[in-house]
Amino acid sequence: MNIKKLATGISLVGLLLLGGCSSKKAGTSTTVKHVGVLQVVQHPSLDKAYKGFKEGLKEEGYVEGKNLKIDYQNAQNSQDNLKSMSEKLVNEKSDLILGIATPAAQSLANTSQDIPMVVTAVTDLKAAKLVKSDAKPGKNVTGTTDMVSIDKQIELLLSIVPHAKTIGIMYNSGESNSKIQADLAIAALKKAGVKVLVKTANTTNDVQQVTETLASKVQGIFLPTDNTFDSAASLVGKVVKEKKVPLVAGSIDQVKVGGLASIGIDYEALGRQTGKMAAKILSGKAKPADMPVQRAKNLKLVVNKKMAKALGINPNSIKAPK
Repeated sequence: MNIKKLATGISLVGLLLLGGCSSKKAGTSTTVKHVGVLQVVQHPSLDKAYKGFKEGLKEEGYVEGKNLKIDYQNAQNSQDNLKSMSEKLVNEKSDLILGIATPAAQSLANTSQDIPMVVTAVTDLKAAKLVKSDAKPGKNVTGTTDMVSIDKQIELLLSIVPHAKTIGIMYNSGESNSKIQADLAIAALKKAGVKVLVKTANTTNDVQQVTETLASKVQGIFLPTDNTFDSAASLVGKVVKEKKVPLVAGSIDQVKVGGLASIGIDYEALGRQTGKMAAKILSGKAKPADMPVQRAKNLKLVVNKKMAKALGINPNSIKAPK
């Protein structure tokens, strides 16, 4: 056999094998990656964000049960649980951790400044002290924000109740993400020359009373994306339907259960974006410090037709602001 030809053949085979490897998706390695997940509380929006996160990872080749192991923890809105679960996930030496919603993200970030981390369903990562800036996070954290244009939400609400003298805003003052949105909404309403009445609830036990009190005094309500109120979405919906008060919410899922309309976020799609970001970090193609924070790519107007009819409003008359 010609030794020179044999060596050439072996080299060609080697090049083909290397080429095949380079064409694979990031997660096709047999090495199992460990991902820790901390979710602040269980409700539809955050559940969908987690579902989307796993879908995003899978699309990039990281499949749970094959080359991916996920340790999922849900704090059920308990500060004590957030602390202990954060410590657990960090001590497990995860390859990456995910924080779903601001309290979970902050708890994880306070526990570790070294483990790569992504977050989702967080309104303002800089205000939450998770990143130095959206463009250049600069730390071990990056992710996706669920911030939408509050001006557009208020414009939508005022187009539904154009003669409103007072608009109500309700949220949990202990949630920094909700307060940021509420402050922006207050500013937009004052600019529009509309009075504002603000009520807050610290727990889900306070939601019904706060909603009833507010709905009795206003002609419309704006509800930011808020974990406490989202957890009691059906209760909120029951009250505003009885009081016949239109409610515009920051969350699509809140609208589906108990609001009237929203220019909101598809949290499953937002989670999918986050999962794809996580895949780049796991594969070594990117670092959180250099990966810009991403906004939702697909915002849409959602109208609860049943709620509209219950309030005596033609659902087709509700249009997204230009």
